[in-house]
Amino acid sequence: MFLGPLKMQRALSGKACSKTSFSDGVPSDSVEAAKNASNTEKLTDQVMQNPRVLAALQERLDSVPHTPSSYIETLPKAVKRRINALKQLQVRCAHIEAKFYEEVHDLERKYAALYQPLFDKRREFITGDVEPTDAESEWHSENEEEEKLAGDMKNKVVITEKEAATAEEPNPKGIPEFWFTIFRNVDMLSELVQEYDEPILKHLQDIKVKFSDPGQPMSFVLEFHFEPNDYFTNSVLTKTYKMKSEPDKADPFSFEGPEIVDCDGCTIDWKKGKNVTVKTIKKKQKHKGRGTVRTITKQVPNESFFNFFNPLKASGDGESLDEDSEFTLASDFEIGHFFRERIVPRAVLYFTGEAIEDDDNFEEGEEGEEEELEGDEEGEDEDDAEINPKKEPSQPAECKQQ
Repeated sequence: MFLGPLKMQRALSGKACSKTSFSDGVPSDSVEAAKNASNTEKLTDQVMQNPRVLAALQERLDSVPHTPSSYIETLPKAVKRRINALKQLQVRCAHIEAKFYEEVHDLERKYAALYQPLFDKRREFITGDVEPTDAESEWHSENEEEEKLAGDMKNKVVITEKEAATAEEPNPKGIPEFWFTIFRNVDMLSELVQEYDEPILKHLQDIKVKFSDPGQPMSFVLEFHFEPNDYFTNSVLTKTYKMKSEPDKADPFSFEGPEIVDCDGCTIDWKKGKNVTVKTIKKKQKHKGRGTVRTITKQVPNESFFNFFNPLKASGDGESLDEDSEFTLASDFEIGHFFRERIVPRAVLYFTGEAIEDDDNFEEGEEGEEEELEGDEEGEDEDDAEINPKKEPSQPAECKQQ
């Protein structure tokens, strides 16, 4: 016998569906769920009307990071396609920029030839091979008037003593220890110099920068010219820095201009017993069978500025260097760049310390400006609170490449 829906529901009441009660054909659990939903909605409305709850919710929403990449992921495919086209254009811009820096390197080479006669004369004055004329020696300092006044007063009081002192004043040849003084003045260099390096560096007469020839891979060479000395037979020590000015195929957007990628030193022909880059140590060895002890001597590496000419090689076989090696190599590149860009072009100012003072003042000025801007911002915040509470060429014969 076929039962209708209503009769079937009544027939089944109290049996298999005893867990569910019915009221006019509607399950009681559905009624209960509807009541709970209604109560939840009312409670939500009451909570959302509480200003403290709203403020806390807004603060939490504001703290959720919104990165550019997360935003890009939400864009339609058609827009992403156009962004990819922009990236293609950006890669082409990077290659054009690389060509620009290649031409800049050509300009550097051209103007280096114009600077060189002046640097050659600088060397002659330093070594004392040539004495500057009165016109070449004339220099007007900022405190010239004060110095002149003080000098006049002193002349009137101690004219006789001054004449005697002038007669006894020594007149050494050239400018003694010119480059060695620069090494002492510049922290980046003085940290490399050991006490036993100093007598050698006092024989340094000149440092030159030479750029790679046209058509050759981009590079520059530092030449350290020494007078004859008791330590090595080389007259010139060289360090070659190899450069690259092209975007990385794997990461073209990281290109920011030419970068040093590797460097080569040279062989120093040390005289017997004068090699400061190694030291001799004594070590005792005990024979396993006989038990006898013998003393042997061996040479081990020694800290020295002259390790600068035996640099760590950049890995070219695809293997990455360890963290310490990466740091050493980066420091070497930085020193080479500093010689090229700062020390050699402005040597006299590093000798007198004026370039170092300028560098220090520039850094302090930047910090001071930043503090002042922060103060302005704080002031603006206070005002707002009151109104509304709510970033390779060939090497000289004197020094063989390693």
